[in-house]
Amino acid sequence: MRFLSILMLLASALIGCEKPQPTVPRPVDPATLLTGGELVFSDTFERETLGRDWETPSKAWKIVKGRVRVENAQNAGLWLKRTLPNNVRIEFDAVSESSQGDLKFEIFAERPAHQEGYIGILGGWKNSLTVLARLDEHGSDRLERTDRKAKKGKTHHFAIVRRQDATLHWLVDGKSVHRWRDPSPLMGSHFGFNNWTAPVRFDNVKIFDLGDG
Repeated sequence: MRFLSILMLLASALIGCEKPQPTVPRPVDPATLLTGGELVFSDTFERETLGRDWETPSKAWKIVKGRVRVENAQNAGLWLKRTLPNNVRIEFDAVSESSQGDLKFEIFAERPAHQEGYIGILGGWKNSLTVLARLDEHGSDRLERTDRKAKKGKTHHFAIVRRQDATLHWLVDGKSVHRWRDPSPLMGSHFGFNNWTAPVRFDNVKIFDLGDG
């Protein structure tokens, strides 16, 4: 009996160490996710340098013709030096200059560094997978699909939304790509763009505080 009790305790401890798994929330009309909120930050990058609102350890990030351009940053991201609201909508434009895709963002990171929050990649792994991951873009718990890719030269409009129910919604061009209801939502305050090697551009960032509603 005592041996059985010990086994049960060990099993409970192992279960407690498991990663929280996403649950599948009910579908939401994408149009309802793209409205409302107070605009608290915007950037069109119409200047010559990145400026004081952004930081990066890499020289790969530059402004070219009014857009942020990067190639071969190898996950040394470009991070916004502003605190994100807990309930937020972030919108921006993203373009891949090659058939490799790889349009990547990171959100709700605990610190401005790779894999400290959620990671979204449109057309990652040579444009073969579109992924939403939590802390590990290679993790077994990531959400993935093969039917959404980045189109070379196309301006894709991204929107990432989290409201009171802790579901993280990711939309591209007005359509839902992934949605993740996290039982233990990450509450970091950092947002950034990232890049492995493919040449890509980002532009027209807008951040809306959705408040407590």
